Amino acid sequence: MQLDTPTTTQLVGIPEGFPGIVETLRRMSRYVKDGKKSMPVRQTAMRLTRNCGQKDFACEVRQLHAFVRDSVRYVLDIDGVETVQTPDKTLQFMAGDCDDKATLLAALLGSIGHPTRFVAIGFEPEIFSHVYLETKIGAAWIPLETTEPVEAGWSPDETMILAGPYYWHN
Repeated sequence: MQLDTPTTTQLVGIPEGFPGIVETLRRMSRYVKDGKKSMPVRQTAMRLTRNCGQKDFACEVRQLHAFVRDSVRYVLDIDGVETVQTPDKTLQFMAGDCDDKATLLAALLGSIGHPTRFVAIGFEPEIFSHVYLETKIGAAWIPLETTEPVEAGWSPDETMILAGPYYWHN
């Protein structure tokens, strides 16, 4: 199946500040909507969760989170240029920054039925600089940080966050 979405997007002309964050999250969400229907993404999700028991949704989340956190190498964007990769490209490169890794994880989870949302935060007042993912298991939204060696359920301490959190549902 051919997708109309480009394989990688260079975000040229994105406004500064909060409007730029909204535009980046909008594009990431579009990539998730397309990426979760990609056969390589779905096949990867099913392969990685094959040892989970039936309807063991927490196991599925843990397995997919650990894969993206540990196997997809963190690399920065092009110097001075905000970029976002599609989930297929991140799987191909096995590398990306926080938005690439969060987008891939959201697509993997979505491909096997898990709802997701992005959380944009910043560590300086009014400057958003990081995004992580949350997925819903039962009634609870579970944070999934993909760039640090932390388990599913960990999120930055409230005292560290000086911008956000800003939630974007996929």
